[in-house]
Amino acid sequence: MAESITITDNRSGNQIEIPISNGGVSASEWQKLLPGIWFYDPGFVSTASCESSVTYLDGENGILRYRGYPIEQLAEHSTYLEVAYLLLNGELPTEAEFAAWRSEITYHTYIHENVRKRFLDGFHYDAHPMGMLVSAVAALSTFYLDAKDIFNPESRHKQIVRLIAKMPTLAAAAHRFSVGMPFVYPDNSLDFAANFLSMMWKVAEPRFDANPMLAHALDVLFVLHADHEQNCSTTAMRVVGSSHADPYSACAAACAALYGPRHGGANEAVIRMLGDIGSMDNVPDFVAAVKQGHGRLQGFGHRVYKSYDPRAKIIKRTADEVFEITGKNPLLDIALKLEEIALSDEYFTSRKLYPNVDFYSGLIYQAMGFPLQMFPVLFAIPRTAGWLAHWQELLDQDSKIARPRQLYIGLDSRDYVPMVDR
Repeated sequence: MAESITITDNRSGNQIEIPISNGGVSASEWQKLLPGIWFYDPGFVSTASCESSVTYLDGENGILRYRGYPIEQLAEHSTYLEVAYLLLNGELPTEAEFAAWRSEITYHTYIHENVRKRFLDGFHYDAHPMGMLVSAVAALSTFYLDAKDIFNPESRHKQIVRLIAKMPTLAAAAHRFSVGMPFVYPDNSLDFAANFLSMMWKVAEPRFDANPMLAHALDVLFVLHADHEQNCSTTAMRVVGSSHADPYSACAAACAALYGPRHGGANEAVIRMLGDIGSMDNVPDFVAAVKQGHGRLQGFGHRVYKSYDPRAKIIKRTADEVFEITGKNPLLDIALKLEEIALSDEYFTSRKLYPNVDFYSGLIYQAMGFPLQMFPVLFAIPRTAGWLAHWQELLDQDSKIARPRQLYIGLDSRDYVPMVDR
């Protein structure tokens, strides 16, 4: 027997039976019984806005899968570019497919000279790198006019390759500008993560070869951040994409959502919290203050996860590998002590406040030399693949333009009063 629910309108006694499909019920069926009555769901905490086959997330059991593959297996065995291919195409590539894909990405890393010389150089000297990235991604739509042909498979593929390839170049350029250093061109002899590190840190040497362990650690972080279902920035990508805007404009909207401290700035907030705590000795008092409602435990808890974030476990191991090379981040001991106390305290465990992906990622980025302002930029680079996978999916589904309803709580109709009589 098919699963279903029955809804009764107590005003009239009328009923309707609605099937449960893929864990949801159709709001359009609800409207057949209750036209003009809307679900009130601020923040979309209980509303599915789409059907998607990109990412599966079970927050109760701490499960994250890309196209069915567990995140733990991908982080251990795969690479970011392979994961990007998987997200966009639904299957892992063959050797030949991956060679062609990697070649396409590698040889589209350069940005138009006018983007760098006339656009990026026009920002104020202390512009935030993420603000520059948001603007630069949007500006790309004016350089690639074929991007508006979104239903042309060849054109669509070209824009996807361009965005994934150029995002690290734009990100590194924004950083170099913000610290007064000259732009570094991509080195197409390097892999994706190593090339980005070269564009970030190269000074005068003919070739910058990043420590392979650090490049690998960054690639693992890129895998972990490649997608995360219908989060704020992905929803922004889908909403703007539903209007059939070009992918650069939609991606810029997603970047803008990520710019907010509640989304892309979460790991920065963790670093600032650990710095404010100051030492391991202060951790118990800080935890006690949080329990009394003073301050917030950053990096713990998640809108979706009600158990340990599976990405956090992987990142914790990655942090150990990074610190063996860079030396231990002085904030690590505070973080470990904080995690130890919080995970043994019923106050936090009963509220299902466990470390999330942001708790350790910031420590790794800081140990590798990235300034705090670059943290949301580092988030945007890998998430581009996930955003584009969702953008492509919504177009293939011929999704309706996003247009949510509201519950009006304003004034009733009233008559205009001339200014002299007010």
